[in-house]
Amino acid sequence: MPRAIMTYLTPYTVALQCHPATPAQAVHGVEVQVGWRNGGALALTFSLKGDLARLRIPALQPSRRADGLWQHTCFEAFIRHKGEPAYCEFNFAPSGAWAAYAFCRYRDGTSLAQDLDPCIVVRRTGGRLELDALIRLEYLPPVQSRTRVQLALSAVVEDEQGGLSYWALTHPLSRPDFHHPDAFILELEWPDTNPVSNPAEEGKR
Repeated sequence: MPRAIMTYLTPYTVALQCHPATPAQAVHGVEVQVGWRNGGALALTFSLKGDLARLRIPALQPSRRADGLWQHTCFEAFIRHKGEPAYCEFNFAPSGAWAAYAFCRYRDGTSLAQDLDPCIVVRRTGGRLELDALIRLEYLPPVQSRTRVQLALSAVVEDEQGGLSYWALTHPLSRPDFHHPDAFILELEWPDTNPVSNPAEEGKR
């Protein structure tokens, strides 16, 4: 059962939930901080807490575009304009690799043509792995008016034995599916509009 839509303007931290079919004993939690930067860039900070020695985390390398990042530990953001079937998928790996795809509808898409340059920054301290990434909204499909932006945030975490656990804001199905339309439950106002907050979530700020 999908959670209610959450709508925010100011930076906010949300917790991802592990899919019950893919438990992960070495992961204590995954959170994402979401906020706007000057110039219309969406800033994301993914934070993975756990026993990092028991996880497969790719070593940091020069940033490059690569496919198949979801087969190992990576962080993901799916973004669409409210009411539109088209959406984009962005993958960010702790190695610094990234990928971007554009979909005209559910799972009907191809690689995004533009060079994203997400400015990935990775920090690893103790039992925490953090990854920063930037997404400029001009990469999203064009719309006639400034509708709200809806996000489905997720992560794939690989353990030391190669098993994958799947994390997301919500899991609409009995199997992991980050693309599902009901996964887009985080809703953001544009930076120059007034925020609309969900009172049920207000106390978590």
